[in-house]
Amino acid sequence: MDDLIKILVIEDDSDINRLLCNIINKNGYSSKAAYSGSEAAIYLENQKWDMILLDLMLPGLSGEQILLNLNQASHVPVIIISAKQEMQTKVDSLRTGADDYITKPFDVEEVSARIDSCLRRYRRKDAHGSHQFRHKNLVLDADLKTATVNGNELKLTVREYEILLLLISSPKKVFTKANLFESVWNENFYGDDNTINVHMSNLRSKLLKSDPEEEYIETVWGMGYKLKS
Repeated sequence: MDDLIKILVIEDDSDINRLLCNIINKNGYSSKAAYSGSEAAIYLENQKWDMILLDLMLPGLSGEQILLNLNQASHVPVIIISAKQEMQTKVDSLRTGADDYITKPFDVEEVSARIDSCLRRYRRKDAHGSHQFRHKNLVLDADLKTATVNGNELKLTVREYEILLLLISSPKKVFTKANLFESVWNENFYGDDNTINVHMSNLRSKLLKSDPEEEYIETVWGMGYKLKS
């Protein structure tokens, strides 16, 4: 989980919160749900986040107060997602530090695109961050969500791409099947490793077909998988 972009969703409506988390996960990021301003304050104090999706009308601490606190303490990008449609509310939120403002009801594809767009803007501002990973003949571009071998693009599924991103972003780390499943699928792992096995086999086959002379994924017997040096 630590290797994926982490996005905190602060939304008291459980259905909307779940929908936003699903959008985030499908985009290849990691989500965490908070259902009140008070709960969000705990997560914000104890963890580092790459983005915040923030509702304004929250039990406990208000969204406006959370936004103000964030603006004073950090530079994390914030997208407001609120039923408040008044222009003055939008203007005040943007002036307080929000990077974008989406009104409810929202379109799933629009939210997805705005999350990606906002993250890209922040990546460009980060002069020290590299978002292109290289290993042997493999190049993975985290901005474009593409993977190429010897210049030829790999046709990967979302899960295959997420597995490869996880491995290449921490090349010395051994990932257990539980690590992979909980990071990529964002669900608890209950010991059924067939899903991991199938996706890993397909990913290896695609890499082998693109570069028969190299091996990219190593099985560490009894432990899990890592990027092969």
